[in-house]
Amino acid sequence: MQGVDLHTHSNISDGTLSPEQLVHAAVEKGIHTLALTDHDSMDGLKLAENIAQDLPLKIISGVEISSQWSRPATKKNYAVHVVALNMQNPEPLLALLEQQKQIRAIRAKQICDLLVPLIGEDIYADVIAKVEGVADRITRTHIAKTLVEKGYVSRAQQAFDKYIKEGKKAYVKFDGLGLEETIQVIHESQGFAVLAHPTKYDLSATNIRYLIEIFSKFGGDAVELPPAIEPASTRQMVDRMIEQFGLKVSVGSDFHGDNMPWIKLGNIPRVKEGQVGVWESFV
Repeated sequence: MQGVDLHTHSNISDGTLSPEQLVHAAVEKGIHTLALTDHDSMDGLKLAENIAQDLPLKIISGVEISSQWSRPATKKNYAVHVVALNMQNPEPLLALLEQQKQIRAIRAKQICDLLVPLIGEDIYADVIAKVEGVADRITRTHIAKTLVEKGYVSRAQQAFDKYIKEGKKAYVKFDGLGLEETIQVIHESQGFAVLAHPTKYDLSATNIRYLIEIFSKFGGDAVELPPAIEPASTRQMVDRMIEQFGLKVSVGSDFHGDNMPWIKLGNIPRVKEGQVGVWESFV
């Protein structure tokens, strides 16, 4: 399904291109259907729509929502991202996103506070400068980049591994809405709920299968197909679960610009014969 990319980020969250630049880059790549899915924010949507008006590009409303789920057997909470697409009545979702933004802003300050005894410096002012002073746009990527710039680590991934990923001393959980409630709000907004990158949560195969199962049980609409670089066995497992639960599929690059330069805009996985694209149901 070339020409479709339903998972991208701008500098409204942790991408490096502005919404306007992203639109022009998509047109140059031959993309005709683009969803801007920033983390917990739809603030870039109008900017993208305005630029795309006179271009051969359809903008799909979207957002990547930070959510969580739990498995009774382990009594542990797990982070999960749900991409909401093609909302026809966005008000319920916009109300949720206002709450999510506040959580994101508070969490960013908490992470920076926890870093002080570890690195001997408060970097919050430097971090918030990266998002034009808008605290609710701060992601851990902004914090990681600041740690690189100040010489505490050599690469952004090292910042996660040493300080800010789960289990490390400056990690703060994103205490977002539960998975079932997230799907409900998306449906109240007359949108489609897509399980984002199901194989990227550092879960066992058993937990990936369980996550897809409960996502379906809670009324989720589609699962994002794994990128082509994933092992064939991983893709086959996801394909089997999609078929088992009668779910649609979604395709997206998860483009972040220079923050993840190895991910190319419009580089999406192949849709298997018989799979139904969620985009086929868009209004």
